[in-house]
Amino acid sequence: MSDRPDPFASTPAAAGAAPFQEAGKPDGGMTSTQLDRLEPCLETLQTLATELEGQPEALLALLRRLEQLHRAIQDGPFRASLPSDRGALFQVLSEMERSGGWPYIPRLQLRTFLDLLGAEAAAEDLCGDGLSPGKAKEHPDHSPLAA
Repeated sequence: MSDRPDPFASTPAAAGAAPFQEAGKPDGGMTSTQLDRLEPCLETLQTLATELEGQPEALLALLRRLEQLHRAIQDGPFRASLPSDRGALFQVLSEMERSGGWPYIPRLQLRTFLDLLGAEAAAEDLCGDGLSPGKAKEHPDHSPLAA
């Protein structure tokens, strides 16, 4: 196991509530039967993610599938269930804002990631002796070089 935080753990705002429940709403807007059906599915996904630890390609595939599901729900049943009445839509959007905003899955920006890797490689080239990029190499006079 790793020391990384569990992204599936319940938030402090939902302390005492089952994982995955919307903060501030004991039932997340779902019935207890629906929550009972959802929880094992989420636990299975968490177990799968744990099994895939150390396999970035497999975890990326899992994340892509989850994103596909997220988009399918968002663009299908969720969007279709939004009220057409302005007042009711405003109420739904206001509640969404109060309870944590739009259910969005952020995507790692590959360009930023590649730029960071490039900066790390450049720093290693400057160091020349395998020092980590966070450590500056010292001149013979023992003054650190600028990073």
